[in-house]
Amino acid sequence: MFDNLQDKLEKAFHVLKGHGQVSEVNVAETLKEIRRALVDADVSFKIAKEFTNTVKEKALGADVLTSLKPGQVLTKAVRDEMATLMGGTASDLDLSQKPSIILMAGLQGSGKTTHSGKLANYLKRKKTRKVLLVACDVYRPAAIDQLHVVGEQIGVEVFSDKENKNPVDIAQKALAHAKANGFNAVIIDTAGRLAIDEEMMAEIRDIHQAVKPQETLFVVDSMTGQDAVNTAKAFNDVLDYEGVILTKLDGDTRGGAALTIRSVVNKPIKFIGTGEKMDALDVFHPTRMADRILGMGDVVSLVERAQEQFDEDEARRVQKKIAKNQFDFDDFLGQINQIRKMGNMKDLMGMIPGMGKMMKNIDLDDDAFKGVEAIIQSMTPDERANPKLINGSRRKRIAAGAGKDIQEVNQLMKQFAEMSKMMKMMQGAGGRRGMAQMMRGMGGGGRPM
Repeated sequence: MFDNLQDKLEKAFHVLKGHGQVSEVNVAETLKEIRRALVDADVSFKIAKEFTNTVKEKALGADVLTSLKPGQVLTKAVRDEMATLMGGTASDLDLSQKPSIILMAGLQGSGKTTHSGKLANYLKRKKTRKVLLVACDVYRPAAIDQLHVVGEQIGVEVFSDKENKNPVDIAQKALAHAKANGFNAVIIDTAGRLAIDEEMMAEIRDIHQAVKPQETLFVVDSMTGQDAVNTAKAFNDVLDYEGVILTKLDGDTRGGAALTIRSVVNKPIKFIGTGEKMDALDVFHPTRMADRILGMGDVVSLVERAQEQFDEDEARRVQKKIAKNQFDFDDFLGQINQIRKMGNMKDLMGMIPGMGKMMKNIDLDDDAFKGVEAIIQSMTPDERANPKLINGSRRKRIAAGAGKDIQEVNQLMKQFAEMSKMMKMMQGAGGRRGMAQMMRGMGGGGRPM
């Protein structure tokens, strides 16, 4: 996420390092590089210039020239202004009305239907809402089918009427159904177009007037950069929505849309899509995002994700087994599954301060543990429970059963022997390096499994 911008900003701050004295010339050169980095990230030159001018005022006002650590003072000024540029604080949904009505809008291909499902999943899991999804895209039958598939995945009811070509009528009937059946949240998925046009805007305006949603959210693809910002502005000029869902942020190496959409549209980014899974939707926190962009990590979000998957009884059980040196491959597999539930591996690593840089050349994805799982599942129950049983002949059989080389089984056995030590290291300052080495062996720098 925002890898290119992060690299360029790091080089910009490097200008201040190694100088015995810091002058206005050094600061100006650093700010020039920051401005260039922002423009390369698809931020408009006007906003980039205003940004660096504000940072300069704040930095010089904070006596950056006389500071013992001028780089840190300037970094803090950049971080604070970047958070302000993105909105300053997280923006909540208005869920005060019963049922709470959320209208989803966006261009075709922006991920609107998928993110309607993700938002329903979020409200169900984290806000304990009984959610009804409503299919109001009357032009694409595939969109209605897609919403039903999504609803089935997350266990949320979908209201649709394929024979009805009037989206306003469908929305009104869905709302009546929701009130009659105890739903306290309704998410209406509307039709998208390839471009903003009068027909599209008239239709969604009619739905808006008919159901009077508390929240109208504009779904837009972050990877389209300034096009996303321009589209968001044009749409807001007509509809005046409450907030933005920025999709595909996990694949966005530039970051221009996330950085500037708030300042151009004057509407908050409320959620970001960070992957393909139905739980890959995060509340947008500007300060945390600024920290990540500057390579400071996002420990708060990492802890929140861990707490969602945390099983206290299981943790106590594993801790006791580690203390008694009885940690086995079944426990190992359980830990892997818990980590996988937290989200994309590379995204998780980027939340640990300094880890993103260490993991830069390591290819980690959701399949990073597949080879490890195949080897463990090729073991007998006795072997998983007592790894000491696994001698040379057993390793050959395990390798054949998993479709792997014997060297890969040996590699896993060596990694497993260090597992307890690594888990203890994770609790201390040396944890980042231990985790990086473990991940490199499993999913990246070592032989792929």
